[in-house]
Amino acid sequence: MTVGEAVRERILQLCRERSISVNRLCNISGVSQSTINNVISGRNNSTTVSTIKKLCDGLEIAVDDFFCPELFHDLEQEIK
Repeated sequence: MTVGEAVRERILQLCRERSISVNRLCNISGVSQSTINNVISGRNNSTTVSTIKKLCDGLEIAVDDFFCPELFHDLEQEIK
């Protein structure tokens, strides 16, 4: 799994856990719908830490809680 895929899956996982839509996440985090759509669709595979921090603030979690799940433990090598 790549970092982009892990971030995408984590965002969707957090939305499912909280029973909120991606649109609601945009509203509570201040991240634009187009930015989130690009991440979710895979068009953007390099989400900034600033964007992730905004999402975490909207979800009321710490950044390290975002990256804590198993999704991020065995990521593919990014430099090949």
